Amino acid sequence: MKRLRFVLEVHRATQRIGLFLESAEPPLELSQGEAHLLAYLLEAGDTSLSELHAAFAHKRSTLTSYMDRLEAKRLVVRESRPEDRRSFMVSLTGPGRTLAVRVHRRLELLEAQVLERLGEEDVEGLMTGLDALSELERGASRPKRDKSKAKGGVKA
Repeated sequence: MKRLRFVLEVHRATQRIGLFLESAEPPLELSQGEAHLLAYLLEAGDTSLSELHAAFAHKRSTLTSYMDRLEAKRLVVRESRPEDRRSFMVSLTGPGRTLAVRVHRRLELLEAQVLERLGEEDVEGLMTGLDALSELERGASRPKRDKSKAKGGVKA
């Protein structure tokens, strides 16, 4: 068996980011996934659900669950797009923007603490590795699933 060189460290780092967010005072009262979505919306502005799905690679059901919770907390609104009523735009509300700023500042603090320990070459290497991992996750190495079988249909 070959020893894993970075996957476990990526997982550990992700967990540490969650713990860092949980230690905010006053508490953010958000899951890690919700916090990351708010920070993303703060940077990106109004965003379609499809764009959020592409950015985070969540299962559609997971993203919907996050959106339902954020909407119930009145932090985001989902509105159908006039040009395509089957798709939705997600926007921060006033309270959502306020909380997103807190989340973003918290993540900026974490990033600044890590960047103090890294040189520019280290950051470039890290980004190259994360980009490579992200590209694989986007499906380049996964076999495509037959959607008709997944839905119980018969392949024509």
